Amino acid sequence: MKALIVIDYTNDFVATDGALTCGEPGQAIEGRIGELIRDFLAEGDFVVMAVDAHREQDPYHPETGLYPPHNIIGTSGRNLYGRIQDIYEEFEDTIHWMDKTRYSAFQGTDLALLLRTRGITEIHLVGVCTDICVLHTAIEGFYNGFSVVIHEDAVASFLPEGHQWALGHFQNQLGMTVRKK
Repeated sequence: MKALIVIDYTNDFVATDGALTCGEPGQAIEGRIGELIRDFLAEGDFVVMAVDAHREQDPYHPETGLYPPHNIIGTSGRNLYGRIQDIYEEFEDTIHWMDKTRYSAFQGTDLALLLRTRGITEIHLVGVCTDICVLHTAIEGFYNGFSVVIHEDAVASFLPEGHQWALGHFQNQLGMTVRKK
């Protein structure tokens, strides 16, 4: 069994006016992420929306001093970007929404348990940012014993060099599959 994990594909990370946007590179993958969600659902696979959740000016969160406030609970910045929000609403009873408070979707969540109880051994990662949250989720998935597939045409980042570095790291240092369409 396999699962698709859509990481941080929200207004704050993708929209032109998002609080911490990767902009056009993130917007360019919207269609492919939508295709993959529909494909995984059609095959009866598990789909997870792993969405960053922050409290404004949380003095105890390690990202507070690193980035401007983003994905603040209760704001439209946490809504999924574009048509992905529409797809989520259409399949809300089937797609699992999961708040996360760290880069990795595994850290401080029950994601590993959710996957294991469903017999899932292979995870497919899409979303933003390739060299931050996708990277940390991939590494923790690797250390939790899951086979990890990164969809190169469905991940994006702020910096092209960070994006390229992460794709190489997935493949060359971690032995993960980096899949092109």
